[in-house]
Amino acid sequence: MRNDLREAFPHLSRRGFLLAATGSLALTPIQAFSATPGCALTGEQEEGPYYVDDETLRRNITENKPGVPVQLAVMLVDAKTCKPLRNAALDIWHCDATGVYSGFTAMSPDGAGPGGPGGGRGPGGGRGPGGPPPGFDRGGPPPGGGGRGARQIDPTRFLRGVQLSDESGRVEFTTLYPGWYSGRAIHIHVKAHVGGAAAAKYAGGHVAHTGQLFFPEDLTERVARLEPYSKRLAVHRTTQQEDHVFNEQHGADCMLTIDRLGKNDSDGFRATATLAVDPEATPRPVGGGGGGRGDGRGRGPGGPPPGRG
Repeated sequence: MRNDLREAFPHLSRRGFLLAATGSLALTPIQAFSATPGCALTGEQEEGPYYVDDETLRRNITENKPGVPVQLAVMLVDAKTCKPLRNAALDIWHCDATGVYSGFTAMSPDGAGPGGPGGGRGPGGGRGPGGPPPGFDRGGPPPGGGGRGARQIDPTRFLRGVQLSDESGRVEFTTLYPGWYSGRAIHIHVKAHVGGAAAAKYAGGHVAHTGQLFFPEDLTERVARLEPYSKRLAVHRTTQQEDHVFNEQHGADCMLTIDRLGKNDSDGFRATATLAVDPEATPRPVGGGGGGRGDGRGRGPGGPPPGRG
């Protein structure tokens, strides 16, 4: 068990490793959910350009990447009945501590500067230098140019994975605290699939929800000063106040609840959230994908205009 944990988190502090080895990290089911979770339909948010349709079932998605450990648990609830949504597949993906997404490792997390792909919002939320990599999470052209099929996707798959919800509607992942890249606040992407089949990978069915999960800003401010995140302190970190997804797509409703695993932030965190999903829905894409659920909740045309995805 200890060797497995060392492989998952080789950069854990000694205290963090001991917590993991004794069952306090990533091995014990999270109990932090409310006994009566809310079931108001969770608003749709944009997919962004870094989704890879390669849904491998696995709980530990770290692949030895350095960073602060996160034990993520999400409860899926049927928004119509408030009952647990069982046997749904939750697909998650996020960048590493340096702001890089697997599948797109050749791209700079700091964009191409003014006039180039990205052109993200600088400090204070205005347009400024930098911006995310080409095809950034603002609904711009997908990486590689052209349609989604023209993207150049490399074989890396770190910090991506799928888990099936259990009888209580819960899924859990062993991951790490994401880093940042120009133009976006720190987040984890989520996509809920319903009606498919699972083997080594998940296939079929339909997507019932696409969204993002956000970390508290005060916590991110502390984590940003830890290794390896602190190596990027010279790069402007977009805050939630500056982030278009958070402000325009109900980000405040998608905040993670955080508990520290040990005495120090470096020991890692438990992060929990509840997503209320309509399992029969097939929501239209929000943002650069066009359309959306109107204001992010109701059906109908709308969503952010193209180029703001």
